[in-house]
Amino acid sequence: MFYPADILRLNVGFIIHETVGYSREFPFDVPAIHLPPDLDLNALLGVARVTRTAQGLLVQVKMQAVVGAECVRCLTEFQQPLQIDFTDLFAFTPDSMTDSGLLLPETGKINLAPIVREEMLLAVPISPLCKPDCKGLCPICGENLNENFHSHAEETIDSRLDELTGLLD
Repeated sequence: MFYPADILRLNVGFIIHETVGYSREFPFDVPAIHLPPDLDLNALLGVARVTRTAQGLLVQVKMQAVVGAECVRCLTEFQQPLQIDFTDLFAFTPDSMTDSGLLLPETGKINLAPIVREEMLLAVPISPLCKPDCKGLCPICGENLNENFHSHAEETIDSRLDELTGLLD
């Protein structure tokens, strides 16, 4: 069962009225979550720390999760662990906005789902491997070499190319 992405929506309106330096932690322990439009995360664990500053609310997030992936060598499905760690400022006014361009909504509720989705997608390796020593697929028959290591008999070489094999020596 997937939990809605609203679980990452934090009601931080009360922190606005606190003194500068006040902080509050919001823990997350979600078995499975769908972040629209295309990201399904399992075992999402982490914490978001929200701190009141003079310019706005500083949000520091550390999370880990696993996502389904396909090994680039052997094409098997596996669970890829991901870790993210980011800090963003939700500004009180447009004048105090940072490069991230985040402005604290008037409702006092910030939605971390789009940011978490983006950070998790950036944490996915370009070439995911099921294990570091994955042997991949046999280039001749396509069998998974992790499950059944084998070798094929040498191919017969066209007799017209015999003279070229001497160059290999």
